[in-house]
Amino acid sequence: MNALGIQLSLSFLWAFLVAMFAVPSIIYIAHLKNMLDTPNVRTVHESLTPRLGGVAVFAGFMSALTIFAPLDNGVQQLLAGCIVLFFVGLKDDLVSISVAKKFVGQLLATGVVMIMADVRITSFQGILGIGELPIGISYAFTFFAIVGITNAINLIDGLDGLAGSIVLIIVSTFGYYFYQYGGPGFQNYAYVAVCVVGGLLGFLRYNFHRASIFMGDTGSLVCGFIVSILTIQFIEMGLKVGQPFGSASPAVALGILFVPLFDTLRVFIVRMMAGRSPFSPDKNHVHHRILAMGFQQISTVMLLGLLNVVVILLVINFAYLGSILLIGLLIVFSLLLSVLLGVYHSRAERQRIAS
Repeated sequence: MNALGIQLSLSFLWAFLVAMFAVPSIIYIAHLKNMLDTPNVRTVHESLTPRLGGVAVFAGFMSALTIFAPLDNGVQQLLAGCIVLFFVGLKDDLVSISVAKKFVGQLLATGVVMIMADVRITSFQGILGIGELPIGISYAFTFFAIVGITNAINLIDGLDGLAGSIVLIIVSTFGYYFYQYGGPGFQNYAYVAVCVVGGLLGFLRYNFHRASIFMGDTGSLVCGFIVSILTIQFIEMGLKVGQPFGSASPAVALGILFVPLFDTLRVFIVRMMAGRSPFSPDKNHVHHRILAMGFQQISTVMLLGLLNVVVILLVINFAYLGSILLIGLLIVFSLLLSVLLGVYHSRAERQRIAS
């Protein structure tokens, strides 16, 4: 194993152990101080459960990254953004805050990374005939991408182990490519990936059904933000390093993020078609639909994890087709999946009414 491999292994181990040993203390304090999540109409869990698991993930990730990783190429600013979102999420988990305040936190975190580190999507790499973006459009599109992906991860956090498992799959995939092809410009993002993976694995030991702790907004906002920055850097790596997928990297990135993006877009479209605000909460997420078919929580999580892995393998193996064709395939697959979920939903609903 080379020096980089040893450093990455140590980073992973540190993040994993810190998170794993932090969780029992957090559970104990949360019960002692009655900082528990009460079940309601929208939630699936049935008992009072702490939702501060993100604190353990953040502690493992943050400490491992600052000890082992080179903090150049925007990683330092990524950490600063994570700290902002950590406190926004923590306040929301403890006392609940408005959507507007959450948005301001995301605006600050995104601004730090975009403006201070110049982390942004600079080109569409030929999609719809668009190459390099004017700087204003580049900033606007990057902001939209970061906030969109952050909230997509936040929204999918609805079942025991679901958000953690999906983030684990996504970040591991990005991490592998940063390690293999990143070079001096992008290789230190492999550290970001392994530190997240270590922190998440330490936490997931307590988060699978029946979970003794939830990730909460503390975890899902920070994880979502990290995933969004890794996505942007992965796309930029395709442009600047030319590896591993070249101009197809934007479409491959969409495939890697398939489950959270599909879920968020589908839910927003369904709500708007019903004449409601896209942000109005309901039980129409993809995991709710699969549960309504009669699957258990753990099999639903495994099914969605498997779906994400299958789509990742597809986009990686068919990257040679180019971005336009790949995005077309992803859209067709999404439509078929939506129809399938809708058919089963109406059938399950009819059976429920009949009984």
